[in-house]
Amino acid sequence: MGGIARLAVQMGHQVTGSDMNVYPPMSTQLQQLGIEVIEGYDSAQLDCHPDCIVVGNVMTRGHEVIEVLLEKKIPMLSGPQWIKENVLQDRWVLAVAGTHGKTTTTSMLAHILDYAGLEPGFLIGGIPLNFEQSARLGQSPFFVIEADEYDSAFFDKRSKFIHYQPRTVILNNLEFDHADIFRDLTDIKRQFHHLLKLIPQTGKCIFNDDDQNLIDLLAMGCWCERESFGEQNGSDWQVQSTIGSSGFNILPIGGQPMHCEMNQLGRHNASNAMAAMAAARHAGVSLEISIEAMSQFAGVKRRLEYKGCYQGITIYDDFAHHPTEIECTLEAVCDHFPDKRIVVIFEPRSNTMQMGVHADSLNHALSRASKSFVYDCGDLDWSLSTALNNVECIIQENIDDLITHVIAYLREDDVVLILSNGGFEGLCSKLIETLQQFSK
Repeated sequence: MGGIARLAVQMGHQVTGSDMNVYPPMSTQLQQLGIEVIEGYDSAQLDCHPDCIVVGNVMTRGHEVIEVLLEKKIPMLSGPQWIKENVLQDRWVLAVAGTHGKTTTTSMLAHILDYAGLEPGFLIGGIPLNFEQSARLGQSPFFVIEADEYDSAFFDKRSKFIHYQPRTVILNNLEFDHADIFRDLTDIKRQFHHLLKLIPQTGKCIFNDDDQNLIDLLAMGCWCERESFGEQNGSDWQVQSTIGSSGFNILPIGGQPMHCEMNQLGRHNASNAMAAMAAARHAGVSLEISIEAMSQFAGVKRRLEYKGCYQGITIYDDFAHHPTEIECTLEAVCDHFPDKRIVVIFEPRSNTMQMGVHADSLNHALSRASKSFVYDCGDLDWSLSTALNNVECIIQENIDDLITHVIAYLREDDVVLILSNGGFEGLCSKLIETLQQFSK
């Protein structure tokens, strides 16, 4: 929604918006744009007599502003519908979909196209460090968009990506998530299948053939060209990663092996990069140019973001909240720092996590951490201590107490990995400030 607000400002609209507990980096971006953020959802925000309301999917019936909005019949659209009608018409849309890795892969793809001089527009659910903004209109037919499967609005329960009608689609992976929206994996597959139905025959679907759920999805029907990427033999683009290295080799079918060097850690990021390069090739960018671009990709805020080294302690901040994401991120850090203690600080914040859907998977996901410190916000429908009975962990219900325990445990040369898909009550900044005080 912050990215949509940015696009609207670039188009010359006056924009205001409402939310609860806005946190960086998006709150900083909105402030820099001069966009007023109104705390809460009361009807007073309609006193400015808006021409149109773009309704985010956090809003439901019962919120005061929604009830007044409906009563007065003020024009309203979902965010995805507004994008389709005002931004994506007559654009070559390149959409990145999947359960994990969308933000990073979308950022990589936008960067590659920009490096190649194509000046794409983009809308990303994070802030790429190469652009320092989450959205822009762009100067070319190309528009890169993070294609989320979450629903569009309380009055439109279709997945957001149904509105985008892309020509190029990346399918990174497919797992069960968003249990507050979908009943099961079959329910999610149905939405992804609707997405495939909207790709023209001259379009292209670039998919991860290491993922059986995606193989099953494509078997339901796909009417455009396909290209696969993955770690197994037989992929159109085979990815070969080296443990602990940020670079990887590319073995294209019928082509010569090539090497890509980048700053991002982990096999999952090698896979993300390969998908982005394959999509860029569909838009006319050579693999050689894409490899050059990836060597200069700076990453995304809060996606395995390096926050610095304090008192000899290295800190990374990441958005991972699904067990698969936690496992892949932790694997990347452990492989890169094989001789160091890896300390995880985790907030189980997502709706799906709070419902306990993934509780049984947390032991395995966190198993490579030397020790985990977990925040119990009090909203969980399940017991953290029961779920985490096989890993070294400390559970706390207070952020300051959690930081105190972390500080007492840390020693020089440790690596800290902070995992949350929210603001985590400013824990990252608080931890850094505490460590800096020890150096004074």
